[in-house]
Amino acid sequence: MRIVSAGADPRGGRRVTCAVKITTTPFLPKWRGLLLAGAGLVLATFTSATLRATERWETLQAIHWVENPTDTERPGRYGELGAYQFRETTWRMHTTAAFARATDRRASDEVAIRHYEWLKRELVRNGVEVTPYNMALAWNGGLRAAVHGPAAASTRDYAERVNNLAQQLKLARVATSP
Repeated sequence: MRIVSAGADPRGGRRVTCAVKITTTPFLPKWRGLLLAGAGLVLATFTSATLRATERWETLQAIHWVENPTDTERPGRYGELGAYQFRETTWRMHTTAAFARATDRRASDEVAIRHYEWLKRELVRNGVEVTPYNMALAWNGGLRAAVHGPAAASTRDYAERVNNLAQQLKLARVATSP
């Protein structure tokens, strides 16, 4: 029996291909082979999920560095708060916590992950590739700018800076990986 699984992750992950050949011998009953195949698929899924979380972290860290590199607690020009400089309307999309909590890094990270995942779902739903550049374009200029364009020059510049930082973080991660 041969089990093959291939395809794009419906949540926007990388293409994953996993092939497992199951043979039965007197020493390896069929159910053990299936158990091993299942364990292999779980490992492939876990590895893919870990990679997606790492890519998300790289993009969010880059956004933080561009938005609020000195971790100031003072509101931005339009009332933005926290590590990711959330506006109150964006904060309210993802939590019922008081907007003042945006200055708490843990609360801000939680909302940033929710916002990232929401933007990612919307980009995928609209047929836009999820990249650090496109994510930053949507983060700064709104989903409409990333999906339909045109984005303002300042938004494209922002997205390029985030993309460059995310790529540097990825290179550093790959260079230090065993």
